[in-house]
Amino acid sequence: MIAISLRPTGRKWGTVSFASTLHLCPVLDLLMKDVPARWRAEVRLGLQEALVNAAKHGNKLDPNKTVLVEFYILENEYWWVISDQGSGFSPACSCAVDRTDAQDVHQVGECGRGLYILHQVFDQVHWNQQGTELRLCKQIRSRSKLPLVH
Repeated sequence: MIAISLRPTGRKWGTVSFASTLHLCPVLDLLMKDVPARWRAEVRLGLQEALVNAAKHGNKLDPNKTVLVEFYILENEYWWVISDQGSGFSPACSCAVDRTDAQDVHQVGECGRGLYILHQVFDQVHWNQQGTELRLCKQIRSRSKLPLVH
């Protein structure tokens, strides 16, 4: 089951919550609705990785636990805050690698594919101290970057 809450304000924001599952297409479709077409493939890949991590690793695919996603747009920034009901996560290393440096591909083994993808797709990646909430930001109108995926 998916629960949606959208607020009719001057800014676009809302929440989506769903029971822990890997059937994420409807959730991703909702979260991608306002993302410009140029960035959709890249952002969808990153969000899918984050949602899989929350449902599978955080909530252990327990259907009694939910994943909550708050999303909002502030000018040129698209934000997603993903929370799970798991025991928490502590990244073992920093995966903030330069996406233009081909040598950084070797760090994927140290950090894991999912973390690497998150740091490549999003401009900001932050976990809360408990490791149960992930904040992701994509700056859409950044002139210094082009989409990774076309």
